[in-house]
Amino acid sequence: MVWAGRHVVLGVSGGIACYKSCILARRLSEAGARVDVALTRGAAEFVRPLTFEALTGRPVLSSLWEQGGALSHLRWGQQADLVIVAPATAHLIARMAQGMADDFLTTLLLARTAPVLLAPAMNDEMFARPETRDNLERLRRRGVATVGPEVGALAEGPSERPGRMSEPETILAHAARLLRGQGRLAGRRVVVTAGPTRESIDPVRVVTNRSSGKMGYRIAEAAWERGADVVLISGPVALPPPVGATLRRVESTKELELAVRRELPQADVLVMAAAPADFRPSSPSDSKRSRIDGALAIPMEPTDDILSATRGERRTGSVTVGFALETGDALAKGRAKLERKDLDLIVVNDALEPGAGFEHDTNRVAILGRDGTPMILPLKSKREVAEAILDAVEKAID
Repeated sequence: MVWAGRHVVLGVSGGIACYKSCILARRLSEAGARVDVALTRGAAEFVRPLTFEALTGRPVLSSLWEQGGALSHLRWGQQADLVIVAPATAHLIARMAQGMADDFLTTLLLARTAPVLLAPAMNDEMFARPETRDNLERLRRRGVATVGPEVGALAEGPSERPGRMSEPETILAHAARLLRGQGRLAGRRVVVTAGPTRESIDPVRVVTNRSSGKMGYRIAEAAWERGADVVLISGPVALPPPVGATLRRVESTKELELAVRRELPQADVLVMAAAPADFRPSSPSDSKRSRIDGALAIPMEPTDDILSATRGERRTGSVTVGFALETGDALAKGRAKLERKDLDLIVVNDALEPGAGFEHDTNRVAILGRDGTPMILPLKSKREVAEAILDAVEKAID
């Protein structure tokens, strides 16, 4: 994965959001990164160096004059794969913009050759000041990336303006995109569908399925980290929106079809990971049906096959990925679907496979291309499966 073996310098300046930096350091270390933490003097008043040393297993530096700090500002900034500063206070941002190097962290930042990601955090009035905005814009022009701040509760109370530091998972996603966003998907429009659809029986009841949307959401996350412009068309699911993706919510299979049709003219890649209902009630009732009316018979009719119906609307040179969740002889059925729907790739899995398919965090799939040769994956996390699918997509891009 993206963080294994990477060297990340985490700069922490003095603000109440320092507590989130501890979570960020932990997440990076758990993901396999080597994390070196540089604290400002103010940050050390909020979180002691020992906390970060315990979380990373590495010594923390905050001064040019302490043992080990003499040349570390050069080594860390020039040998690291990435420098993340979280939180980045208004004071630190101003010093960076002026090119100041008056402590360990600012000296490291001035001497670094690694890319930098800032996560600003400050009082909302301070962030709104033109001085702060000008400083940030100056740093962006120099190639410094930023994430946030966001609207939310601040130390002094609720706020309706930006100032709150982004959450660690959001920072991690932006950091991953900064590291790996120059591949074959960079700048391409990737449309992903995810989750189930619902077909109304009456105003209360629906026909749906057990799709959780997890597979499609993991694909959208991974595609955005690879530099793609991602549109996620999602049925009703209980998942937070992926960082960076443009989310389009739909309910029925017809709504899903219309949303796909709207996106197809701009799509370089279409990944149909949604599980739309294959059938819908022929005549939904306008009022709730009661059990006192006796047995309920619901005439059903097939919904349109979206991939087949939109086949002629795909962009020339685009890559289309379908999914086939089957029971019994899944590979043969997947090959038939790939040919019938004119797909570039199809992801096949067996609905009866333990630990795979709907509602699980893991999946076991086979990825088939136009040559029909399957790439069979063992049971993996859905994020790992998403990465394998996108590897195949990148190979299929002209």
